[in-house]
Amino acid sequence: MSEKIAVILDTDIGSDIDDAVALAYLLRQPRCELVGITTVSGDVQQRAALAEIVCQTGGQPNVPIHCGRREPLFDGPGQPMVPQYEVARHLPHRLDRPENTAVEFIRQTVRDRPGEITLLSVGPYANLALLFALDPEIPFLLKGLVSMGGVFLSPGDREWNSLCDPTAAAMVYHAKRRHHVSVGLDVTLKCRMTQREVRSRFVMEPLRTVASLATKWFEHVDEITFHDPLAAASLFRPDLLAYRQGTVSANPLTGETHLVEGSGSDWVATAVDVPRFFDEFFSVFTP
Repeated sequence: MSEKIAVILDTDIGSDIDDAVALAYLLRQPRCELVGITTVSGDVQQRAALAEIVCQTGGQPNVPIHCGRREPLFDGPGQPMVPQYEVARHLPHRLDRPENTAVEFIRQTVRDRPGEITLLSVGPYANLALLFALDPEIPFLLKGLVSMGGVFLSPGDREWNSLCDPTAAAMVYHAKRRHHVSVGLDVTLKCRMTQREVRSRFVMEPLRTVASLATKWFEHVDEITFHDPLAAASLFRPDLLAYRQGTVSANPLTGETHLVEGSGSDWVATAVDVPRFFDEFFSVFTP
């Protein structure tokens, strides 16, 4: 087996269902050492509780979970509600975690293990923006930095993680960093699965628990788009994607992202092999 990858997941689990799907994949991926989970945006306690529940059913109840920033850094719509929590309210979980510990948890973990940690960001960027502002060396001490965020192939379009907290997105993309992979909306939208397919294939834990959380999502949408799972799978199978290199910027008022191609520190996904992605995703959910 190839070398394990130590991962910290920064997530807004509980809004779009794909965060929970990505977490389920990481818990079952044999090459993943899930070092910790940090929550961001809105009710971070409820988001942490959902992460806890998925970790319990995924057989890893002791993964450290830390609450991060609730509000946008300056302006932006934010997302105070966590609709999927209503489905899981009756399940055992905590709501008493100390708040605003996420940034320091990531900072200290990366400093304790320089060159070992891959930071996977699949929510709004507030935790990362604060982390990079507090300790500008952190981006250079990471093994990898991967974000699900941005739109790079369709000028003028915007993606929610950048739009939700545009100042934070601009700060992250403005920070000096060694290597940053962005898996944008224009690529992730190609990876979709209908509600019927989800119900037939999400049969093994923790996907079964995720399917129960998805009942709230399916009240308004009849499919899941695998935005965050694609970013997660790229950590272990970067060959699933094609990339362009350059420098990414984000508008601090609108969240619109832009790539200038060249020799910069950014790599942006431009295409995905959809069948191979789904093969990789479901390959970890075997008895």
